[in-house]
Amino acid sequence: MSRRNFLTSVLAIGLGTLAGPSFAQSLAGKEVKIGYQKNGVLYLAKQKGELEQALKAKGLSVKWVEFSFGPPLLEALNLGSIDYGTTGDSPPIFAQAAGANLLYVAAQEAAGSGSALLVAKDSPIQKLEDLKGKKVGFSKASSAHNLTIAALEKAGLTYQDITPVYLAPADGAAAFAKGAIDVWTIWDPFYAVAEYQPTTRVLAEAKGIVRQNSFFLANKTYTQANPDIIALVNTELAKTAKWAEQNRDSVSKILSEATGIPLDAQKKSTDRTDFVVVPINQAVVAEQQRIADRFHALGLIPHPIKVDEIIWTWKAGS
Repeated sequence: MSRRNFLTSVLAIGLGTLAGPSFAQSLAGKEVKIGYQKNGVLYLAKQKGELEQALKAKGLSVKWVEFSFGPPLLEALNLGSIDYGTTGDSPPIFAQAAGANLLYVAAQEAAGSGSALLVAKDSPIQKLEDLKGKKVGFSKASSAHNLTIAALEKAGLTYQDITPVYLAPADGAAAFAKGAIDVWTIWDPFYAVAEYQPTTRVLAEAKGIVRQNSFFLANKTYTQANPDIIALVNTELAKTAKWAEQNRDSVSKILSEATGIPLDAQKKSTDRTDFVVVPINQAVVAEQQRIADRFHALGLIPHPIKVDEIIWTWKAGS
């Protein structure tokens, strides 16, 4: 894949829509507004149409709203521009610290195979300890932010030992491609696209450094008013996840067509994805709390938070 095609592919999966109708419209109408990115279970559910059919049977339609990454999605969720969405581990922590009106409603547990720290193939950076003094690019308040900090901790370094460069995925891809940053911390499918560049080398995968769970979240007011709808959405997404686990070739094709990235790169991303949607358990809460404590210790969130205060209990199968 050429550098031009690399950037084109990243831009195709990185551009999203941030607009959405007002919260008052959400509660007054019969439309469930769902925020998604062009990857994962939610996007597959959108393409398969089974979630829409399940909600249609309840007299509800679906409004799909696209985002490029987690923090802006959660801002829309807080404002009530959307009712439901999915992000990685870190955005909800920053949102909770800011007093956002949201709840965790389900989890997608993952070992961390779908994220990594990338460097140029000829970079002198050979191990995590070599990050000292380097420019590391990642999206602020994202799962890549947490991975970067955890990687530094593993190497015996601190956040002050690097120069963090806050970049949205598409901007990070451009900066990495032209050598404006030394390291790029990123998740799939951006990771898979970059990995197929002959000039890219994987410094370290998240696996072995930190678990990287993803979450399904919903507007708190909407959830309290419509718990049956949230439970139905979770249940249908769990079915989609089960299908995805058993049909990875089909998943790769669907996502490749959506993003425009080559099928072989998308297959690599799909093969290392854990497709599962489950109720949030204590181990997942504990991991989130560790991340929250890490961010607070560094002064990245202004005060301590208790993750379990915004957990909504979903009884799968009920």
